[in-house]
Amino acid sequence: MSKYFFQQEPDVKSVDAETEQQPASEEPGLSLNEQAYRRFKQALVTLSYKPGEYLNTAQVMNELSFGRTPVNQAIHRLANEGLLQIIPRKGVMVSPLSIDDALELIEVRLANETLCMRLASNRVTKADISELENINHRLAQAGEARDRHQMMLLDYQFHQLLAKISGNSMLADILSVLHARAQRFWSSTLSQEGHIHEVVAEHQEIINALMALDAEAAASAAEVHILSFRNALLRG
Repeated sequence: MSKYFFQQEPDVKSVDAETEQQPASEEPGLSLNEQAYRRFKQALVTLSYKPGEYLNTAQVMNELSFGRTPVNQAIHRLANEGLLQIIPRKGVMVSPLSIDDALELIEVRLANETLCMRLASNRVTKADISELENINHRLAQAGEARDRHQMMLLDYQFHQLLAKISGNSMLADILSVLHARAQRFWSSTLSQEGHIHEVVAEHQEIINALMALDAEAAASAAEVHILSFRNALLRG
């Protein structure tokens, strides 16, 4: 198996069209640096910029509608998170997708997300369950519509909410980085017949376990979900 593999560009009109749909980037009170970071990160997560592509900073500034300082700050943060690579004398490159990296990422997700589920099962509220159900329902609808961009955004929101419910901010920060990196790999599996239905069903099992306040069942459901992602990735 080749060490690196690259995805087709998602079916989107432009980075600007996508970023207009990013409510997280438009939260009131955020600094320009934080807004640029969030918008740039979403563009990378949804593969608006292709793995292995070298980026022109001026072009990125124009596409994301931010100045040089916020974009440069975002570049350094995203490089620290592994989504970008700063290549001396060459510039900034979108990190390639390595199957070896994906498998290592899955190992780290297993450890952290099962912990997240155990914590979340003790802290989840009825409002949280309702929000998780809503996101998963919308994910199913996006799957029926074959809206790749919306599927990726909703899946990311689902996992970010689980991290928030855990009530551990340090764990949530770790999971935010892991989810962003995992999303780029997940895009490669979306064309597989029936995979999105598997994802929705696995999310529902997680929700059911949290609703029952069953920590071990929630951890087990998360493990099944992550290993399913691994199997889909290897099939692809």
